[in-house]
This record gives sequence, C-alpha cells and structure tokens, in this order.
Amino acid sequence: MARLRKRVHREAEVSTDSLSDIMFFLMLFFLILSTMVSPNAMKVNLPSSTNSPRIENKNPIHLAVTKDHKYFIDSKEVSYADLEAELKAKIGDKTEPSVVIHVDKDLLYQDFIDVMQLGDRLKCKMVCATQPSNGK
Repeated sequence: MARLRKRVHREAEVSTDSLSDIMFFLMLFFLILSTMVSPNAMKVNLPSSTNSPRIENKNPIHLAVTKDHKYFIDSKEVSYADLEAELKAKIGDKTEPSVVIHVDKDLLYQDFIDVMQLGDRLKCKMVCATQPSNGK
C-alpha cells in the first residue's frame, strides 16, 4: 500500500492590522494641518484688538486691502471699479454671506468705510479682521 501524502500549500499573507492605525494618524495629521492654514494669503498689517468677533459662517469671503490700495477677494486681485461686481458674484445665492475684511492699519479710515458701505449695499455681514494686541 502506497502512502499518499497531501502536499501542504501555504499562501502568502500580508498583515494589514496596523494599516488602519496608520491611516487614522495620517488623517488626523492632515486635519490638524488644514485648520492651521490661513485662507487669506495676502500680507496685510492688521490693526490690533483685545477680542475678535466670531463668525458663524464656515466659508466666509476674505476681502483684503493692502497699503498700496490693492484689493483682493480670496487672494484674487480685483480693481476697485470691479470690486462690487466681483463680490456680488462671489456671494452668489448665499443666504447669510459673511465677508472678513483685512484692511491694512496704515490706510485711512475712509478706505475702511468705503468697503463697509459696499458690504451694506450687498446686504452681507462685514467683519473686520484684527490681530491680538497682547495686552497693549
């Protein structure tokens, strides 16, 4: 009687037990990193304030005015003549639009008022961005 043996076939396995942990840490890292990135890339010397108002809108429109009177809507340069039309197009059909104004502190107060009146005409909430005063 011949002895028949079964051949043992082993299959290669890739352990994916730690893959979910690695993916979780990568997701957490990118989530924290994305909250630290400022959506407004224009360098504007902001005035200081002890407290800043909170914005309920999660996606506000950022309007920056530099020292040399250049206007930017979400980092896109716009001329003052086209500012109202561009802002109106950016607002679109939002129910409660919010605009964060980044006005350089060296500009005249009238420049700030001009932008505020523009927001009033477009019926949107205007918030002035400031930097912390550090107790000064």
